[in-house]
Amino acid sequence: MRAVLCKQFGPPEDLVIDEVADPTPGPGEVLIEVKAAPVTFPDTLMLEDKYQFKADLPYIPGGEVAGTVTAIGADVTGIEVGERVVSGLGAVGGYAEFAVAKENAVRKLPDGVGFAESTGLLYAHGTTYYGLKERADLQPGESLLVLGAGGHVGLSAVEIGKLMGARVIAAASSEEKLDLCRERGADETINYSEENLKDRAKELTNGEGVNVIYDVVGGDYAEQALRAIAWEGRFLVIGFTAGIPAIPLNLTLLKSCQIVGVFYGAMTSRDPKLANEIAEDLLGWVANGDLKPHISATYGLDGAAGALRNLMDRKSVGKIVIEP
Repeated sequence: MRAVLCKQFGPPEDLVIDEVADPTPGPGEVLIEVKAAPVTFPDTLMLEDKYQFKADLPYIPGGEVAGTVTAIGADVTGIEVGERVVSGLGAVGGYAEFAVAKENAVRKLPDGVGFAESTGLLYAHGTTYYGLKERADLQPGESLLVLGAGGHVGLSAVEIGKLMGARVIAAASSEEKLDLCRERGADETINYSEENLKDRAKELTNGEGVNVIYDVVGGDYAEQALRAIAWEGRFLVIGFTAGIPAIPLNLTLLKSCQIVGVFYGAMTSRDPKLANEIAEDLLGWVANGDLKPHISATYGLDGAAGALRNLMDRKSVGKIVIEP
């Protein structure tokens, strides 16, 4: 099969396309003919050996796929050949024509849910739903400030925040990204390349501050956002595309607020029941049309390096998908 290979840690331009042996499913595993794989921020970190998961070289990037089951291993009872599925792979193996997944990580796709739109649900929307519902206990009518709202994960927070009844304030670095946020339901927007994030967020909440902050950016923006939090607000730590911030902890005392970590990937192995409930809710929302994940661009395997570069340079808007 054809696959994207990382043979040495470095920039995505070092990736190569090569023929490798087709994978074979072992006990409790299924073989999936890959129709779509999302391009995610962890994929970019792994290329440069900066992620908490260390891949053994050479490896195939891509931690999630959607496609059709073509073979099953021993002891597989709940999945059949020919079924349409989406699955997390762990961290590697997705940018290829075929991939192997553990049966307990495979979700059947409801009728009407496409391969491309289903990918990223278990990464971006799963992280968001877990964060907003389980970690922040977001309530209808509360205000939600989303940093990095124009990217794949941030945009999922705009979409799910609206579904949960929040007043969504989308913050991003360009008007192009904010236009998309408005299309996806954002009530208010902040261009933090031109406006002061703290001051504008306070202004939009009549000086009361924001109830929940969803931060995928970090860097200098994290403290600015925290200074705009409401009394007993919840600050969700999602990611650090602008670097890991140093937060003055006295701010948490002054606002009696919480800083809450959101590690969806670890939760799925620690609490499979909750992970299943989240996956079922998300796929159900897509199936009935309540949630319509935005896809900004699709690439073939030959375009994987360019897709990763666009994400690393923060040029992408919404979700990028590889279609082998």
